[in-house]
Amino acid sequence: MSRKKVAISVGDLNGIGIQLALENHDTVSKEVEAIYCIDREMLEQAAKKLNLPIPADLQTMDHIAANFEIAPGTVSKESGAYAYASFVKAVELARHKQVDAITTLPIHKKAWEMAGVKYKGHTDALRDFFDAEAIMMLGSPKMYVALFTEHIPLKNVAASINEKDLTRFLIDFYHTARPEKKVAVLGLNPHAGDDGVLGNEETIIQKAIHKAHQTLGKEVFTSPLVPDVAFTPRVRAHYTHYIAMYHDQGLAPLKALYFDEGINVSLNLPILRTSVDHGTAFDIAYKGLRLNALSYLNAIKYIKERDEK
Repeated sequence: MSRKKVAISVGDLNGIGIQLALENHDTVSKEVEAIYCIDREMLEQAAKKLNLPIPADLQTMDHIAANFEIAPGTVSKESGAYAYASFVKAVELARHKQVDAITTLPIHKKAWEMAGVKYKGHTDALRDFFDAEAIMMLGSPKMYVALFTEHIPLKNVAASINEKDLTRFLIDFYHTARPEKKVAVLGLNPHAGDDGVLGNEETIIQKAIHKAHQTLGKEVFTSPLVPDVAFTPRVRAHYTHYIAMYHDQGLAPLKALYFDEGINVSLNLPILRTSVDHGTAFDIAYKGLRLNALSYLNAIKYIKERDEK
């Protein structure tokens, strides 16, 4: 079987992404054929600042964006513009079937904003690029969590839970995540509402689950689980995939358990995108420290194993 081709957008070059790419190229190349969306001149500048060799077989691209002087640990519009252009190039390669998937290294959202990019991050951009309801799923091979609502104020979460949107979300999730076990769906309220005593959103969630099952022709989701026990070892032993109603409900336990190895996957798109689940780490960028690469390597591994099971 030939190796899959993966376009890697290099993220913010003032951060740790390019160090991850250089230090782990040999390992990554055993899994996939990596194409790095970075100009050779920028790669050489970064490698020199990092005092790292450039592997002889490392593939780069020309004409990504205007070159600039890398300023480690600095938020700048130049680095933001380059990070965005690298991402757009990776998406273009995937859209035209020149690669099988993309992996994104960390960006700095403020740098994107300073560069005039209208998106808050990769997922927002992908939704717009493909006019699709991308689903954000984070996790590791031991546990994945998909978010029904993402970056919205907590006070708006309850009003965002409606039967139509949640039903569509559940169906799309099942088709694109391909879970092998039953999927754990979290309730919104303490004690999953206690039969309406502590809230009635679980009634909406249950109706959406029922409609999703009718469409799918099988039962693949649990009834709304009590959130504060859903991640205990006894319960977790039965599930690999969870659906959380809001950001911290799902990501706080996930990161407490698997912080170093977690990845971000964009589901329900015409292309497959994985990402590291950490930031640019400006505080340690270009300081000669050996980086923890578990998240990056898991992001590559997810692509390699996607159709092998």
